[in-house]
Amino acid sequence: MKIGSFDIQHPLCLAPMEDVTDLPFRLICKRLGADITYTEFTSSEGIIRDIPRIMEKMRISEEERPVGIQIFGGKPESMARAAQAIEKLKPDFIDINCGCWVKNHVSRNEGAGLLRDLKLFEDVVKNTVQATNLPVTVKTRLGWDDKSIVIEDVAKMVEAAGAKALTLHCRTRSQAHSGFADWSWLEKIKKIISIPLIGNGDITSADDAKAMLETGCDGLMIGRGAIANPWIFKQIKHFLNTGAHLPEPDILEKIKLCIEHLKLNVESRGEKYGVQTFRKYYVGYLKGLPNISKVRSDLMKLTQLDQVVEKLEIYKKG
Repeated sequence: MKIGSFDIQHPLCLAPMEDVTDLPFRLICKRLGADITYTEFTSSEGIIRDIPRIMEKMRISEEERPVGIQIFGGKPESMARAAQAIEKLKPDFIDINCGCWVKNHVSRNEGAGLLRDLKLFEDVVKNTVQATNLPVTVKTRLGWDDKSIVIEDVAKMVEAAGAKALTLHCRTRSQAHSGFADWSWLEKIKKIISIPLIGNGDITSADDAKAMLETGCDGLMIGRGAIANPWIFKQIKHFLNTGAHLPEPDILEKIKLCIEHLKLNVESRGEKYGVQTFRKYYVGYLKGLPNISKVRSDLMKLTQLDQVVEKLEIYKKG
């Protein structure tokens, strides 16, 4: 699958997720086999206003390349200006979010709100593409609801507008994350466009990944399946290459990765904020470990890196 200067066969992509795919988490997933990473989705209006907390979301690392900065917006001129500003940050590509289902975004014709106005959708993509020398890709959904499936028109339009790849989350906006992703659309869309097609939705195991690739899509994007299990990229690659499943990570491996991720978070945010914001990850890393509830409860109260590491090391030694 070729986008700009990089060409990766059947890449595994880490999906952009708000409050999840910050730089530390992206680095962890990259080290575990993610081929392409994306930043959290970032407001075009915030970018052109140079808002510090918005600009922080777009901080990238050489280690994670190829990496895309994902932006969203409902105003074509703002998207164009944001794309020009992003060029200075030197990502490998820009991705346009046309799939976010959250009410306060769609009410402003952002994210999946564009699926209700395909002319505006087209203008957003065209203006972004024309404003930058970076490759531009698009991530979207099947349609607004099951009565307005417009993905075939959208896919053709996105390609004609100059996008270099399309990621399809195989749900409608009204589904949000509920129900099941309809992968049958991937095979249909692959037949009508020539740009790469990346499949997204309900990949939680290596078997899921293999099944989605059999639809003919060029790459896979993994979102919620990676939050509690960043090893999923390693597991998928091993299965696709050997046909065998890797064993689940043991206690030592889980604790080691948890500490590695925590240290990256502290390095990125400073000790106090780094330890505090990391608490949301304890459930995923420690899930299923024996006698862990009291340890997890204690970890939630700690405020210093050394305290957390010591607590985890003591638990690991049994």
